Amino acid sequence: MPSLLLAQAIERPTGEVVGLGFGIVFAGLILLIFCILLMSWILKLVVKDKPAAAAAQPQAAPAPVEASIPNRPELVAAVSAAIAEDLGTDISKIEIKSIKKL
Repeated sequence: MPSLLLAQAIERPTGEVVGLGFGIVFAGLILLIFCILLMSWILKLVVKDKPAAAAAQPQAAPAPVEASIPNRPELVAAVSAAIAEDLGTDISKIEIKSIKKL
């Protein structure tokens, strides 16, 4: 009798298989969201405002632009050439108004 059970194939409707697949995937995604939220909550308890304390310290005033960029004319020429090449235009058509060091 067991051999008869093995010989019979169990056919399931396509909609049932698709629904079961989507259900498992979405259940896994929802579980993943809850795991991420739980880890975030735990880390917030452990870390406790260390980045906020670092951001509260005053920063020194930025150095003057001229002093912080050595060989400024060469830099302007190189930037102009790169922009002209990228845009496919002549370098005389490009006017750079300011360059700031980040």
